Amino acid sequence: MSHLVLVRHGQASFLEKNYDQLSAKGEEQGRFLGAYWASHKVVFDRVYTGPKVRQRETARITGEAYQRAGISWPEPQLLKEFDEFHAELVIEQALPGLLATDERIRKMYADFQAAATRPAQFKTFQRLFEVVVGRWAAGELVVPGVEPWNDFVQRIRGALRDLTGNGSSGKHIAIFTSGGPVAVAMQHALDLSTPNTLKTAWMVRNCAYSDFLFSGERFTLSSFNAIPHLTDPEFITQR
Repeated sequence: MSHLVLVRHGQASFLEKNYDQLSAKGEEQGRFLGAYWASHKVVFDRVYTGPKVRQRETARITGEAYQRAGISWPEPQLLKEFDEFHAELVIEQALPGLLATDERIRKMYADFQAAATRPAQFKTFQRLFEVVVGRWAAGELVVPGVEPWNDFVQRIRGALRDLTGNGSSGKHIAIFTSGGPVAVAMQHALDLSTPNTLKTAWMVRNCAYSDFLFSGERFTLSSFNAIPHLTDPEFITQR
């Protein structure tokens, strides 16, 4: 049996000018993951990353812990297919029109703007984010120039088929990616609907890993959203 482990990147830089970089907490989450795996002698035959900085940096930091422990860590290979869907562009392009026409969206956006603390900002933005992205994924919002949700799903599922069928028999493989691809892998394993796939994406914690077993056409979930390496609640984050 072959194993595929999908890792969501560490916490990125929410509300900063450049979201696509790890926060200090995100870097620590990667160190904790590497130290945990190395201490348990978890060895991978191949390591891949998506193209985002936050994905590649999480893989790099995890690998550094292996190097410190004197354990082999494969040189990460880039798989652009495991990029996240373009949620930031969906929000950026769809929000102005929704604010002009939708009272519910205006209220949610006002709550976000009025949030006085970081946790409150996370919570109120996530509510807004889920509604807007949910409408887009359902086809209710068309955002020109942005890869549609269904195309994103087919991209990830095609990449999973290629990877699991490409000389991977008996291998232990890790991919550092984002919440969306993890959720699509769950959809592939469990035949989830689009709304339930999105609900799964919202659940994926920063630097959590999910383990799948595969053999031939079989692709089965073994564990989801695991964070045994994050023992301090301060480091358990979702945004």
